[in-house]
Amino acid sequence: MTSSTLRRRQAAVGAQAGEWAAVSGAGAWRVEKVGKQQLTRRTGLPPRDLRALVSAMSASYPSSIMGRERAVVVNLEHIRAIITASEVLVPGPRHPAVAPLVRELRARLASTPTTSPATVTSPSPSPSPPQGAARGMDRSVSSPAMHHGGEGIGKDRHPLRGDKALPFEFRALEVCLEFACISLEHETSTLEKEAYPALDELTSKVSALNLERVRQIKSRLVAISGRVQKVRDELEHLLDDETDMAALHLTEKLAYQATGQSSRFGTEKDATELDRPEKIFLHKEEEEVEGGGAGDETLVGSFRPNIDELEILLESYFVQTDSALNKLSALREYVDDTEDYINMMLDDKQNQLLQMGILLSTATLVISCAIAVTGVLGINIRISLYDAPTGVFWRAAGGIVGGGVALYLAALLCYKRTGILQ
Repeated sequence: MTSSTLRRRQAAVGAQAGEWAAVSGAGAWRVEKVGKQQLTRRTGLPPRDLRALVSAMSASYPSSIMGRERAVVVNLEHIRAIITASEVLVPGPRHPAVAPLVRELRARLASTPTTSPATVTSPSPSPSPPQGAARGMDRSVSSPAMHHGGEGIGKDRHPLRGDKALPFEFRALEVCLEFACISLEHETSTLEKEAYPALDELTSKVSALNLERVRQIKSRLVAISGRVQKVRDELEHLLDDETDMAALHLTEKLAYQATGQSSRFGTEKDATELDRPEKIFLHKEEEEVEGGGAGDETLVGSFRPNIDELEILLESYFVQTDSALNKLSALREYVDDTEDYINMMLDDKQNQLLQMGILLSTATLVISCAIAVTGVLGINIRISLYDAPTGVFWRAAGGIVGGGVALYLAALLCYKRTGILQ
């Protein structure tokens, strides 16, 4: 069981006990014991969404950021929270892995006044730019003000809004994304510091201990890569779906509801229709001519928030997760290269052993031939050779040895020419 999975399961224990930290926009917070039915009435979430946060098997749920009518459900690694337009609910606040998140939420949410739904000056949000302008942004470049490593991280200002604070839900979502990315980057850096020296040591000395270390590192690499990939895919899914990003604008949805309209129409529209704002205005003009003002109701009922701010926010953390995934991919390639190198070394050793076996087998064959000749000469049969002078024996023995050596050298020469030996 990985450390992240263990943290998520331990944090779920506190959530099952009904303990939730409620952090408001003014930085005030309190620990409450809230049941599932109370949470459902308080946030408007269905029980299946709450199950992903408080269930004992919550560690097996995939990473997700889900926008609902009145709340946003965040389930990234061990970061789990319910974000509304006025407060953030975090389960298991007493757990050591969750307490830093609560402290950061208190500090960051209190740093800038909350943008109240009643302070929204215009009930009609500006239409989103065309699809090419919204989606044509290069994901390899992030905003310096939103980058984790830049000095703008933790600020609640945005270049697109000037001095106006980001909505409450975006600031809370940014804290959750930052914590998840920091956790993944920390584990990635730790794995890199352990992996590269271990792999270099394995290439210099292949031993059972070094092989076991590399095996454990590869298991951790696969686990971390999968977790980073899930977070990256979730961010990419949000960036590719303007409808899902529109569902995260809780403050503007409340402003629409305050004007007597419903935000369900716009958030459930097809994405292809959302990409054509000029057709909505055309439809408005046509109905004004034909129906006498009916187009006003159609336009106001279309909830179309400006998603540029949220898109840049998600883009910055998408780049961070993509960078962590690239580091893990480079480490995986290094592991694969090391494995290939070790396999080549083992193949070379195996070839050397095979060549040694061929040499020994050939020597055994030659010696066996010499033994056979000696055995024939040692048969107890009377021949004229036995009547020869004594020096004939040594000449015969020398001939047998010389013939064996000649046969052995001839076999080696044949192996060389055929390529069996190098």
